[in-house]
Amino acid sequence: MTDERPAVPFGAWPSSITLDMVVAGARSVGTVWADGDDLYWLEGRPQEAGRQVIMRRDAGGHITDVTPARRNVRTMVHEYGGGAFVVDDGRVFFSELADGRLNDQPRNGPPEPLTPAGAFRYADIRPDQARGRLLCVREDHTDAETEAMSSICAVDVSDGTTTVLIHGADFYSHPRPDPGGQRVAWISWSHPDMPWDSSELWVGRFDEVGAVVDARLIAGGQEESIGQPEWAPDGSLVFVSDRTGWWNLYRWREAADGAGIADSGDIVALCPMEAEYLDPQWVLGQSCYGIDTNGTIVAAARSGGRDRLYRIAEAAPPVELEVPFHEIGSLRVFGAGVAFIGSGPTDAPGVVVLDLATGSTQLVYRPDSEKLDPAIISTPRAITYPSSDGRKAHALFYPPVNPQVRAPEGEAPPLVVMSHGGPTSNATATLDLERQFFTSRGFAVVDVDYGGSTGYGRAYRRSLDGQWGIVDVEDCTAAALYLADQGQADRSRLVIRGGSAGGYTTLRALTETDAFAAGASHYGVADLEALAQDTHKFESRYLDRLVGPYPARTDLYRERSPIHATERLSCPLIVLQGLDDKVVPPAQAEELVSALDRKGIPHAYVLFEGEGHGFRRAENIRRALAAELSFYGQLFQLHRADDPEPVTIVHLDEWRARSAQTG
Repeated sequence: MTDERPAVPFGAWPSSITLDMVVAGARSVGTVWADGDDLYWLEGRPQEAGRQVIMRRDAGGHITDVTPARRNVRTMVHEYGGGAFVVDDGRVFFSELADGRLNDQPRNGPPEPLTPAGAFRYADIRPDQARGRLLCVREDHTDAETEAMSSICAVDVSDGTTTVLIHGADFYSHPRPDPGGQRVAWISWSHPDMPWDSSELWVGRFDEVGAVVDARLIAGGQEESIGQPEWAPDGSLVFVSDRTGWWNLYRWREAADGAGIADSGDIVALCPMEAEYLDPQWVLGQSCYGIDTNGTIVAAARSGGRDRLYRIAEAAPPVELEVPFHEIGSLRVFGAGVAFIGSGPTDAPGVVVLDLATGSTQLVYRPDSEKLDPAIISTPRAITYPSSDGRKAHALFYPPVNPQVRAPEGEAPPLVVMSHGGPTSNATATLDLERQFFTSRGFAVVDVDYGGSTGYGRAYRRSLDGQWGIVDVEDCTAAALYLADQGQADRSRLVIRGGSAGGYTTLRALTETDAFAAGASHYGVADLEALAQDTHKFESRYLDRLVGPYPARTDLYRERSPIHATERLSCPLIVLQGLDDKVVPPAQAEELVSALDRKGIPHAYVLFEGEGHGFRRAENIRRALAAELSFYGQLFQLHRADDPEPVTIVHLDEWRARSAQTG
C-alpha cells in the first residue's frame, strides 16, 4: 500500500506537542506522605514562579491545596533540599523557601512561623510524638565566612524551642525515632565523601530529658553506603546498604542484653539481588520502601533500566507485584495500601495507590495536561552497547515518531544525545514531553546511562571515579556512533545536550571529540577548578573522587576543564544559564561564551533572571526549549513553520561562509 503521508525532512516535522504543552507537563508531583487515611504530596508549579504546594486527598477522595497562595514549600539544605514537610494528625509542618523557617499549619487554619528568624534551614522532618517535638536536619548559615554547620536538632512544636541533639559530622540525614520513642537512628558522613560513596548508620538512646546518649555505629564506613533507615513495628531497624555491591535491604536487631553491639549476627540481608533499593541521596526525604503494621515491606528496586515493586515478608522470598509503571518513587505504606509516584513510557508521573489485597492500582492525582494521541508517543527501547576499553554502557533509545508525516526515502534523523546530571542519576522511562517534543519533530533521542549512573550496582557507579570527563564522554559518544552505525541516526547531525554535570559532559564531548555537530549546555560546568573553589558545602569535595584531590591535582582540573580547551572547540553551542545559580555560578558561562566569541564559533547565550541551578519558572522552561529547538533548526537549515521564537546565533553567517570555503 502506498504511504500517502507527506514526506517531510527529519527534524522539520510539524508536531501537535507544543511549547505550552511541555510547560504544562513540567508540573511535577513528589514527596508523598500518609497521615491516617489522608494522603499528601507536593506539586511543583512552573506557572506560579516555580513554587511548590502541598496537596491533600482526604478519606472521602476530595483533593485540595493545603498551602496558601504565595507560600513556597521548599528547603535549601544541601542546596538541593528535600524532606520539606511532614504531617502529624492533620497538623502540617513545613519549610518556607523565602526565609527557611519551619511553619506550623493546623488542618483548618493558616500557617504560622514555628522557628525564629535566622540563618537556619530545616529538612528531613519527622515527628517525635513521645516528646511533642520534631526531629530534623538543620543547617546553620550564621557565619557567612565558614561552611554551614549541620546537625540533627529537635524543635518543640509548642513554642519552636530548638535543641541540637547530634553534631560533629559534616552532614546528617534520616533522623528516625523508633515507635516507642526510646531510640533514634540517623545517617552521617563527612568530607570528602558523598553519601552514596561512604556513610554511616548510627543508633542512640533518648535519656529522660530527650537528649541522645549511648550512640553507636551500626553499619557503614569507608566503601559502604547506607540509606533510608526505618524502624519496623517489632523494634528492628531496616536500612539499605551496598556492602555486597548492590543497594539491598537489611535488618538490624539490637542484642538481647541491650548492649546493641553490631556484629555480623545482628544484621541480616532481607532479599539479596542484583537490583538497587535506593536512589543517590541528592535530595533528602526520599522513600524507596515502606513497612506495614505487620512488618511486611513493600519496596521499589531498579534493574534493567526500570523499577519493579516487591513485597517482602520475613522468612519468605520476595514477591514481585505487577504494576503498570516503569518508574516508582516516594513510596509510603498506609492502611491496606501503598501510595507512590508512578509513571511509565506513556504515563506522566502521578500519585498512585496500590491495594495490597487485590493488587489493583488507582490513579489518585496527575497534574492537568492535554491528553496525547498514543500514536505520537515515542516509547523507549533499552540498549546495551560497546564503549571504550571493552566496557558495556546502557541507554534508552527513543526513535522519531509522528503519524502525520513520513521521512524522505534514505534519510536518517538527527540524534539528540542526552547526558543526565549528577553524574550519579539515571535515564528514566517516564513520559517526558520534552523528549517527545524532539521525537515528534523528527529527532531521535538517546538518554545515556554512562558509567557512574545509578541502577547497575556499585562497580558501575564507581567506574567514574577519577574518570569524570573521560568515561562519561566515551559512553555518550559511543551511543551516538553506535546508533549511527545501526542506521538509526545521521552521522553528520549528532548533537549532545545536558544540564549541570550533564552539561559538563556535553562541553567535554565538544572539546575532546569531533563526533558532534552541535551541543547545548544547560547550566553546565565549564571550569572544574572554579567549581572546586566556589561551590556550596555539599559538593565542595565531590570532585576529590571524580577527578582527584584539590589543589594537589590542579593539573587534572585544568586538563579536564572545557574552558581550558576552547581551542579544540570547533562546533556550535547554545549556553543556557540561571543568574542565581550557586552550584555553577554564571561566571563560568560568561568565560565560556567569551572564548566562543573570540574564536568566532556560532553560539547563542540565554540568561534567566531569578533562576538557580535548574529552571523552574514556566516562562523560562518555555524560552529555554524554544531557543534550543531554534538553534538546531537554524544550524541544520530545517525550515520550520512553528519556530515563532528564533534565538540569535552569533557568528553563524561567517561560520557558514568559512565552511563553504573549506568544503
